[in-house]
Amino acid sequence: MPPRQDAPPASQTLSRGIRLLEELADARTPLTIDDLATRVELHRSVAYRLLRTLEDHGLVTRDAAGAVRLGTGLAALAAGVAADLQAEALPELTAAANDLGMTCFLVVRDHDECVTLASVEPRHAVTAVAQRPGARHPVTRGAPGRAILAQLPPRRWPDDVDARLAAEVADAAERGWAISHDEVVPSLRAVAVPLAVQGREPAAIAAVHVAADADDAAIAARLTAAAAAIRQAL
Repeated sequence: MPPRQDAPPASQTLSRGIRLLEELADARTPLTIDDLATRVELHRSVAYRLLRTLEDHGLVTRDAAGAVRLGTGLAALAAGVAADLQAEALPELTAAANDLGMTCFLVVRDHDECVTLASVEPRHAVTAVAQRPGARHPVTRGAPGRAILAQLPPRRWPDDVDARLAAEVADAAERGWAISHDEVVPSLRAVAVPLAVQGREPAAIAAVHVAADADDAAIAARLTAAAAAIRQAL
């Protein structure tokens, strides 16, 4: 994940530590200190000191060969983000993923971005698309972004929403679900429905798949049922 360019970091040391965690998350496999130092363009000694600090807090671990992976401390941190929403969403996401045979995930709005908060892969699928929690992309891209924008007045949309996207958001708002393909990840298709919970930023639940002949309306209906159950539980 590339570093965000909104403004210079207030703490360069903290920013570098976060970048190391992001690289490990994107790699989805252990990396050596040399690999990490190269990826974030740091001297090896600097990367080593940062990783030792992260290790002290349980955010990374190292195996006997010195390879670094994410630590269980991150799971504890992540579980505290919208804990009640995650607790109610996970059973519904699991049921929908197994019914559809597709990866289903919960997306929340963070300023002008969509962030995956929770993701569930189907139990018996031969192949499943991985959607990493913490993954983010502009709210102007993908079906979840359209489902979120459909819950907001245009004055709260990002400045780069053009006429084409505005029309697609209007269509999504009218029918109650949004679709996209080849936008966030090439070759992947997504269906998303709004998840509006009182007192929270707009959210969405979505399914991602590679099948070109999938029935988008049927997928949307199953996701809509899941969203309704989550809202009722909350």
